[in-house]
Amino acid sequence: MNEQIKKIAEQAGIYKLNLSDETEYWIMEKFAELIIKDCITLNKQELSFNAFERMQKVYTEHFGVEE
Repeated sequence: MNEQIKKIAEQAGIYKLNLSDETEYWIMEKFAELIIKDCITLNKQELSFNAFERMQKVYTEHFGVEE
């Protein structure tokens, strides 16, 4: 899991440092990825092409998630 996603999950109180249930871990990671992808989609609709390309690169580098 990407370090930024871990930090957000910890701040939200939903991330356990000793996850023993792989399903729980996968669900949490998938949930975070879907939120990030939704943000990317919204940016694509609202930003100019150049601004969107820059933001997509930032999301990819920061979260490791692409649309």
